[in-house]
This record gives sequence, C-alpha cells and structure tokens, in this order.
Amino acid sequence: MNILLTNDDGIQAVGLRALYNSIKKAGHNVQVVAPVTEQSAVGHAVSLSSPLRVKEFNEGGFSGLGVYGTPVDCVKLGLTTLLDTKPDIVISGINNGANIGVDILYSGTVSAATEGALMGIPALAVSYDDFNPTDLTDQADYCIEMLSKIPWSKFEKKTVLNLNFPALKMADTLKIKFCRHTRVSWHDWYDVRKDPRGKTYYWLDGVMPKELISAGTDRDLLTKGHITMTPLHFDFTDREAIITLEQAFNR
Repeated sequence: MNILLTNDDGIQAVGLRALYNSIKKAGHNVQVVAPVTEQSAVGHAVSLSSPLRVKEFNEGGFSGLGVYGTPVDCVKLGLTTLLDTKPDIVISGINNGANIGVDILYSGTVSAATEGALMGIPALAVSYDDFNPTDLTDQADYCIEMLSKIPWSKFEKKTVLNLNFPALKMADTLKIKFCRHTRVSWHDWYDVRKDPRGKTYYWLDGVMPKELISAGTDRDLLTKGHITMTPLHFDFTDREAIITLEQAFNR
C-alpha cells in the first residue's frame, strides 16, 4: 500500500513520526508531505498570495518533505506535483488534541484528509485526546493494522473517516465505536493579558459544555475511553431548508 502522510502539527510532530514508523514497520510505502511549522486550526486554508517552498527532512531513519504552507497546501502540492507514485490513501495525523464535533471545521488535520478525499483518494484523519503526547506508538500501530478492515469501496465518494483516540494507554482503551459527531459548539472567551511592554493581547479559551453533549456522540464516547470513528461526507446542503424556501417563495 502506498500512503501519503501529512498533519497540521508539523513534520517533526510526535504523532506523524509514530505513524511513519508504524507504516514502515508494516511493510507499506510512505511518502510524507507535511507543514514545516505547526498549522493547527487553520481549517481548509490554501496559500494563494505567496509561493510555497519545500524543505527535505532526512534524519534518524525518517525521510519526508516539509512545506512552508498549510496542511491543505501539502496535500494539493503533494498529489499534483511532488509525488512520483499516486497514494492509495491519505492519512493525516496523529493530531495533538481530539478533533470532534465542530472541530472538524477548524482542524487542519481533518482538512488535509478532506482535501485528499476531494481529489479522489481515500482519506483518514487521526487524532489523540491530549495536547501534549509523548509516545503514540501503540495508537499508530492500531491505526495501521486497522486499515485492511476498512471497506473503502462501499463508501460514497469523497468520504473522510475521522478517528479519535482517548488520552489513555492502549491497554486501558475501550473498543472502537462508530458514531455521529456531537453538535455542541464551543463556548468561547478571550483572556485579556498584557505583554512585557504593557501592550494588550488576547488569548482564546473555551469549553464544550458537558451538559449539552448527547450520549453516544464522539465527545461522549471519547471521554468514556472509547476509540471513536465518524464517517464524514462534506455535503453541507440542508435539504429540508430547500423545501422550506421553495414553499415560502412559491406562495
């Protein structure tokens, strides 16, 4: 299997390196095209007004291409220009922090996978429910081992699978659950602070209200210790609203 590996935490991130090692260990071919610097929460941003530059990384048994751009830039540039072999799958991750609920709109990790799907390649986004992981070897091994079980041909075109691991050792992790994502939005606020020169700056913070999270959704199951997988299909059309509008305008 030929795999394009990317992420939004940067080419030197723990999660990407863990997946790289697991892919190689399993005997698959891996090509890395990932951001040089962290690009968390940039969503589906594409660089239009600045050139993209590429840096080769060869260190400690690792080889990959770092792009001075966004996660979506990496996938676009990789699939159209940089790669000699078309991948069988695009894997994005393992991300520092879960990508559940509305996070799928903000996430560079999910967006990179989505771009792969939009370009006709099966795509998997992978995340871990902690912002400071130190070793994701077991999660990466699980991810690569499960690839052969996924019935890609039975999904609609342009489907992205969104996989999340709880912040637990794999030995303590509960079985995978296939579920819908929570519809709860973040309750956001900004901390107002002063820099050393007395200038004001703002730091985003927020919570996803626990009391609003429905049972059986990704956030609920992840909190309980389950691995979660949610199939995503990026058709945002509200078909019921179309009917409502037609009725309103045809009166």
